[in-house]
Amino acid sequence: MFVDKAKIKIKAGDGGDGAVSFHREKYVASGGPDGGDGGKGGDVVFVVDDNFSTLIDFRYKRKYVAERGQNGSSRNCTGRSAEPLIIKVPRGTLIREANTGRIMADMSTDEPKILAKGGNGGKGNARFATSTRQIPRFAKPGFPGEEFEVTLELKLLADVGLVGFPNVGKSTLISVVSAAKPKIANYHFTTLTPVLGVVKTGEERSFVMADIPGLIEGAGDGVGLGHEFLRHVERCRLIVHVVDVSGIEGRDPKDDFRIINEELAKFDEELAHRPQIVAANKSDMASEEQIADFRAFIEEQGMSFFCISAATTQGTHELVMKIAEVLETLPPIKEYEAEPIPQAELDDMLGAGKKFEIVKEDDVYYVEAPWMQPIMRTVDPDDYSSLQYFQRVLINSGIIAKLEEMGVEDGDTVNLEGFEFDFVY
Repeated sequence: MFVDKAKIKIKAGDGGDGAVSFHREKYVASGGPDGGDGGKGGDVVFVVDDNFSTLIDFRYKRKYVAERGQNGSSRNCTGRSAEPLIIKVPRGTLIREANTGRIMADMSTDEPKILAKGGNGGKGNARFATSTRQIPRFAKPGFPGEEFEVTLELKLLADVGLVGFPNVGKSTLISVVSAAKPKIANYHFTTLTPVLGVVKTGEERSFVMADIPGLIEGAGDGVGLGHEFLRHVERCRLIVHVVDVSGIEGRDPKDDFRIINEELAKFDEELAHRPQIVAANKSDMASEEQIADFRAFIEEQGMSFFCISAATTQGTHELVMKIAEVLETLPPIKEYEAEPIPQAELDDMLGAGKKFEIVKEDDVYYVEAPWMQPIMRTVDPDDYSSLQYFQRVLINSGIIAKLEEMGVEDGDTVNLEGFEFDFVY
């Protein structure tokens, strides 16, 4: 079974909890706090595996959860950080956030993509010891890991896409110009899954061709399996439109050409402007008048026309050479850029209008803002841009203004949900 779309839930691991512990040693009556921090939860990482060609595995398992970090322990021992959860997908898989449709990653290269970050570990009680609070009997729990519902959409990576009505000879064509061996028979919808074939045109020169299962009228609106198949044409740099010029099945080749192009445009307007070569197949069963009439029609559209017979290989070499020539002038296979978070969601993340409370105790300003926890797990104190983002959140939420109203001064300690830092103007 070929599966090219799936929906799954992913969750990164929660951070381990900080420990509450006090130093115990012979002849030491009361040692200080020595509770260690919790470990970081595991990230959810997607990687490309070329041994996979479908998304069928995700039909049987729909939830993926990374391990949580280990809790901290005594003697200032930090808990072990969890290993990342690796999810393997076929090359060409597009990952979207299910709720918004936002593109999160395009798995077209070998670069791993972190889709959900593990939560940072909670601070142990040793972190909260001050000159005025020498025996802190509390620690912070670990931060939760990110959680998303995502859709996986496989869009084949091919230079050339073969399109056309069922039984026009697409499978035969790819079988004679490449090493691909699709099922070939004299009936409609013999090919039920896209087939990839590598076409060699010379020493160390080749391109990838995809045989897209036959389309029918209404495919652009989802009739039949239209959307499932048209999805795989989107990345193709060049379309080779295979038409039965003989009209042996009672259809007019001109109507076939118009209908398929209309369906491509319905699915994606950009496909209507994709470079296209027309291969008039089954020419060995067509009359000279049929071929001449169809050639004139295609050339009126400003497209290249090739008269071929895939069954006898007539004209296929010339077609392949033309394809290779055109491909050299075209940009590389389309890759999708990850889309930014929508402004409304970004404003929400920045804390606009969110509630918080601030209390001062032992010269420490304690800020209670539970909604900050998912934000804080992404803050890297050693990264300038990360700190800038953290500062924007504090400003937009009104926390900075409230601290100033309460009389905070330069160098004062601020504890934000267990994260302590010195206030700096």
